[in-house]
Amino acid sequence: MKAFILVLFVSFQVLGGGEGWGNDFAEAQKTAKAENKLILLNFSGSDWCGPCIQLKKEVFESETFKTFAGPKLVLVRADFPRLKKNQLEKSQQAKNDLMAEKYNQDGKFPLTVLINADGKVLHKWEGFQPNISKFLQEIESSK
Repeated sequence: MKAFILVLFVSFQVLGGGEGWGNDFAEAQKTAKAENKLILLNFSGSDWCGPCIQLKKEVFESETFKTFAGPKLVLVRADFPRLKKNQLEKSQQAKNDLMAEKYNQDGKFPLTVLINADGKVLHKWEGFQPNISKFLQEIESSK
C-alpha cells in the first residue's frame, strides 16, 4: 500500500506540468522504474519553433498519442522559450539545460528521445513527426 501511494505521489509530481507532461527528469526516472515504463523526452521551443508547436498540437495532444502513452510512457518536456513573458524559473531552466547537455548536445528542435529508466537512449526523432502511426510503431519497436 505504501508503495502504491509513493508511486501515485511521484506520478502527480512528475505530471504536474499539465497535459500529462512533466518537467523533472529525475522524478520521471523514478516513476519509470516504479511503473516499468519508458521515458519520452521532448525538447521544445514552445514560443518560437514552428515544428515544435506543430508536433505538440498534432501529435502529442492527439487522443491517439494520449491513449498510447498513458500506460507505456513517462512524458517529460524540456522547453526553451525565448520570449521574456514565457521565461522559466532559473531552477527549471537549469534542469532543462542538464537534460540538453546529456540528450540534446547539438541543440536540435524539436528533438524527441526515447529513454529507458536507467537513462539509456533507445531512439531519437528529429523534427516534426507527421505520421502518428509510424511514430508510435517506432516507439513500440524500440523497447
